[in-house]
Amino acid sequence: SQVSFEEESQKQPAVGHWKPLMPSEGNKEEPELGCQDAGGVDETQSTQQLNVSRLRSSSVEIREKGSEFLKDELHKAQKELKLKDKECERLSKVREQLEQELEELTASLFEEAHKMVREANTKQAAAEKQLREARGKIDMLQAEVTALKTLVITSTPSSPNRELHPQLQSPSKAGFRKGHGRNKSTSSAMVSAASQNVAAEPVSRECKEVDSILFAEFQAWKESPTLDKSCSFLDRIYREDIGPCLDFTKQELSELVRVAVEQNTLTIEPVASQTLPVVKVAAEECGGPKKCALSGLPRTCKHRIMLGDAGNYYYISPSCRARITAVCNFFTYIRYIQQGLVRQDVELMYWEVMRLRREMSLAKLGFYPSEM
Repeated sequence: SQVSFEEESQKQPAVGHWKPLMPSEGNKEEPELGCQDAGGVDETQSTQQLNVSRLRSSSVEIREKGSEFLKDELHKAQKELKLKDKECERLSKVREQLEQELEELTASLFEEAHKMVREANTKQAAAEKQLREARGKIDMLQAEVTALKTLVITSTPSSPNRELHPQLQSPSKAGFRKGHGRNKSTSSAMVSAASQNVAAEPVSRECKEVDSILFAEFQAWKESPTLDKSCSFLDRIYREDIGPCLDFTKQELSELVRVAVEQNTLTIEPVASQTLPVVKVAAEECGGPKKCALSGLPRTCKHRIMLGDAGNYYYISPSCRARITAVCNFFTYIRYIQQGLVRQDVELMYWEVMRLRREMSLAKLGFYPSEM
């Protein structure tokens, strides 16, 4: 290489350097030596030139080989780069395809979710409608049960209510039955009087005239029926009919009876001769078959009442039973109106309410059918 060539040239002695000649007579061969040195220098120079030419040729070969090697490496790198570009292009297409599929999948999922929500809302609306219908049917069934309880209260095998069983009435007495046939009262002085005098004199025709104030109050209540006693319609009836009808001698028990009637939790049942109280309580409180628990008077008690689920029975006289039954009949009828079960004209409903008020007034005065 060039470095080794420079090192060898440094080791060679300098060529063409003439040593100074000393004047000496004995040294005669020195010019000849000088010629010999000049010939050696030429040979050395030719050797050096040959070495330089060799080095140059070897360096040219090295450069050519290096350039060929670099060209091969460049071609390889370009091929690899093209392969990488193709791979990148393929991966980008795969990515675009995946993104498109993901968007389609997301859109389909959202559409399916919206569809499920719509179906759920539709099912919920249908379920709510069915629930409302079921509640309406339950209310109707409860009203029917209440009506049946009223029938049981007002008519028993031992003492049937003739107004609830037309087959037991005489033709003239059956002519008095009008209005809401399922909710007739158990006490009617006019019917009793007519039944007693049916053979003696013909039944006179009853005349009626609508009171404008009472009818206006009933119409206002009918627009929005409620059991709240603060409205003018029920406030008047509480003051004039319900309050006096349920005002018994035993004030504390009377208040419990009134609350039970308002909440529809009072039960009346007939008493057999061998029936005993379910719960043993004081005789003064429950009375007995020979003493009324509400009036405190010695009376023959054919019925007893139970307030809610207390389990205590109270024996009552026929007069007290007629008063309680009259109030129960009134509450049953206005509950029917509130629940929309009465399909009559407003005036017919008004006269039925007036008839029930008359029964409460008569019961308060002590009139009741003999079968009680």
